[in-house]
Amino acid sequence: MNKNKAKLKFGPNTFEVLENGDYVECAVSGKNIPLKDLEYWNVELQEAYFSPKEVKIRFEILKSKK
Repeated sequence: MNKNKAKLKFGPNTFEVLENGDYVECAVSGKNIPLKDLEYWNVELQEAYFSPKEVKIRFEILKSKK
């Protein structure tokens, strides 16, 4: 792995690679997510998440701001 950060555009059920790379960064934990393992993201916020745990954390943060 080259360890280059990718830039993606997230859509429902898919993403488009805008800049080639090997990974993206989790918006909550900051962990690197290899593109081959990327399963969780938010289309509206255009954020990637490492696991369901980070998805829940982001949801709780957004819910508390309402």
